[in-house]
Amino acid sequence: MTQDHQTAAWQRINTAAHTGGITLTVACRACADDVEADFAGATLVVAGELRLLATATDERARRAEDAQLITGEGPCTDAYTRRAPVDAVDLHHAADRWPVYTPLAREQGARSVLALPLTIGALAIGAMDLYRVEPTPFSPAHQERASAYARILALLALEEHPHLLTSHSRPTQRGPQGYPPTVHMAAGVLAAKDGLTPEDALARLRAHAFSHNQPLLHTAEQVIDTHRLD
Repeated sequence: MTQDHQTAAWQRINTAAHTGGITLTVACRACADDVEADFAGATLVVAGELRLLATATDERARRAEDAQLITGEGPCTDAYTRRAPVDAVDLHHAADRWPVYTPLAREQGARSVLALPLTIGALAIGAMDLYRVEPTPFSPAHQERASAYARILALLALEEHPHLLTSHSRPTQRGPQGYPPTVHMAAGVLAAKDGLTPEDALARLRAHAFSHNQPLLHTAEQVIDTHRLD
């Protein structure tokens, strides 16, 4: 990644911000536009576990990112755990890599995805996903530019979520262990109400979100508000 790419990325983000502030969402949208992605999102990680959907350019991106939270697999997870870019040119052929995530992402129109880790030095704090609706590979130039934006998103993420610097680190892992607190609270509500184990309550939440094609966080918030699954 050259300094020229970094400077150009900052300039595009500044232009996209207009009179407003520079945020993760502004930077993510600027990156998607610059590398000709149709939508994009970023997930942040606390203590080695997937925790927080940081930003999404639109509803498709939000649902595609949430699918990784529901399934515990996907390009974002792999990019974070490997500390390296993950590229899938055609998700129609990615079922072996991510058997549960892939059909959910395809339902949102995603065909190609490029995931990049959000890192600062040795510190990894999440990953960004860039999606295309056609099976078109991201060129080396696009990947290099996207890496410049990933560095900027990492800096903005630390500014918006400074606790990422102080969270106790544990070994990285795949799987659904890292749900946000809201999801665990909702699972606790179901467990107490229906006499379920926490694991069974969490599985029920995931199954409901999957079958109703809604974000897991939305399902969890619904349970907390109503104490039931509708």
